[in-house]
Amino acid sequence: MSASSSELASGRAPSVRAKGAAGPLDLEEILESVRETAYRWDFASDRIDWAANAETVLGIADMAELGKGRAFALRVDPEQAGARYDGITGGPHVAPGTELRYCLHYRFLPEGRRGRAALWVEDTGVCSFDADSRPTKAQGTFRVIDDRREKEERLLYLGSHDELTGQLNRTRLTEELTQLLSSAGRAPAKGAFLLAGVNDLTLLNETYGFDVGDEVISIVGRRIGRALRGKDCIGRFSSNKFGAVLNDCDGVGAETIAQRLMASVRDSVIDTSVGAVATTISVGGVLLPEHAGNAQAAIGRALQALEMARNSRSERFNLYRPCERRDSERRRAVGIADEIVRALNDRRMILALQPIVTSRSHEPELYECLLRMKRLDGTIVCAAEFIHVAEQFGLAKLIDHRVLELAVDLLRSSPTIKLALNVSAVTATDAQWLACLEAFSGKDPTLTRRLTVEITETSAISDLEETVKFVSALKALGCRVALDDFGAGYTSFRSLRLLGVDMVKIDGSFIQNLGIQAEDELFVRTLIDLAKSFGITTVGEWVGDEKTARLLENAGVAYMQGYFFGAPELAKSALRNDVGGLG
Repeated sequence: MSASSSELASGRAPSVRAKGAAGPLDLEEILESVRETAYRWDFASDRIDWAANAETVLGIADMAELGKGRAFALRVDPEQAGARYDGITGGPHVAPGTELRYCLHYRFLPEGRRGRAALWVEDTGVCSFDADSRPTKAQGTFRVIDDRREKEERLLYLGSHDELTGQLNRTRLTEELTQLLSSAGRAPAKGAFLLAGVNDLTLLNETYGFDVGDEVISIVGRRIGRALRGKDCIGRFSSNKFGAVLNDCDGVGAETIAQRLMASVRDSVIDTSVGAVATTISVGGVLLPEHAGNAQAAIGRALQALEMARNSRSERFNLYRPCERRDSERRRAVGIADEIVRALNDRRMILALQPIVTSRSHEPELYECLLRMKRLDGTIVCAAEFIHVAEQFGLAKLIDHRVLELAVDLLRSSPTIKLALNVSAVTATDAQWLACLEAFSGKDPTLTRRLTVEITETSAISDLEETVKFVSALKALGCRVALDDFGAGYTSFRSLRLLGVDMVKIDGSFIQNLGIQAEDELFVRTLIDLAKSFGITTVGEWVGDEKTARLLENAGVAYMQGYFFGAPELAKSALRNDVGGLG
């Protein structure tokens, strides 16, 4: 409800009695409580009448100073004054005799344009027009929205900036990179994109805690930002990586800036809440648009360069250089990864079985499941040809789940067979894989007791505590557990006891030279004796001839595996050929 002219001029807001209420509503009090006031603007006289609470709401000592439209316009941010007037009056194209509703947001300057105070306001009302489309009167409410505007600006800020460092986030950084590349065709200037990664951040987090890790990231970001030129921009690319878009920069300039970035972090310790911490960064870069025509390619090649810098023992900066061999290998790896995914989806992953025989009798005791991929043309591919790509592209878990499913199906269809299957390092502590084992087997002990799960020694000792939990869970389900490649990781006596495995498979690299190198024979005997002392069964791998088999038997090995006893065969063929030895 609008106030009358006399009420606005007298400084009293109108009172209204609500139907059925005990007393009148005090509109002035209500408006003031929400930091809102009311006004009426007469265009013919340029007079503005304000409600009595306007002084309090707007922080103006004498509202007579804002009694004219022109005077009020001088208290509006000059960049927004014109848009405000057009928003109220509707511009030049308004139908005659109409009323135009408006809702505007702009900055109001209580002390005038020379003052420092500013309020964000919401101006909501209706403007009336005469028969000639000229504005005659505008009236409405005027509300201070600083709190809401602050939240909106905060959300807008977080949409483009990293909260921890205050730098551009990855999205905005990518936009800056795209902008540089889009202008490269019109301007002679070149540029570069650098990625700087904090070294050993995982170790810092484990040693000091994640809060200190965040402090280090924040300080490193500030140092890198100060080391850049004014025309460059920086952003946080990921948890421990910062990206810098360099304008007007060639290869020499990129290296000079990279060295400056590294020195800014390396040359002085970082003061944190727990004391001084020393750290370094590695930097990878790519020249633009010379070696990347779009943002995605620039980021990918900068990441390649950063990885090479981190792997270098001498130089912590690496600038991407085209290499046909490396690019060809990467394209080939991408193709193999795509083929793996399609084979998993088409259920073209299959098992081959290789017998593990008892010593002396050479009769099969169990069969190791070895993965094979069937191509669309029907050819069979050994796992060695694609498993490294699967690990590189994060597909190892998917493969392990499929192998588990195939193995359990085989156990269910062949009630007398015993199987062993390998799991990758990422699966050796994976609770989800254990859940799949429970689901596939239904916790049926007639299945799980015939399954041996092999984990490599190196993956076991890399996270001993989690591996012990994994082994315990497997044994609780009835499975046996084997430690594969035993001897390659130099497991300690304590670790071997803690793991509680049932079987160790001696790494084949020590067995293939038995009878040729005395050191290997001594080492194998020591490993067998060590396992026996803990009551653990031993398996000799890579047995290729009768002489090696005899040496292992004399050394006391319990089981053997290798091409001397049988090459891997596809599961159906193996079952058909060796069905008598599967008991």
